Amino acid sequence: MKATELRAKSVDELNAELIELRRAQFSMRMQLATQQLNKVDQIRKVRRDVARVRTVLAEKSKSSAKAA
Repeated sequence: MKATELRAKSVDELNAELIELRRAQFSMRMQLATQQLNKVDQIRKVRRDVARVRTVLAEKSKSSAKAA
């Protein structure tokens, strides 16, 4: 997932994406704890995607605050 793709989405879509990513992250942590996770590198990718979504949300809220 790229930041340019995220910037094209609305705030509601970004919040939904964030919730989905957080659920995936939780699921992966549980699978890791129970030794059922095969692709350990996926945890890092999801964590970075969460950070990207949060960054874009912060940018959008900052720009809307300046516009008001």
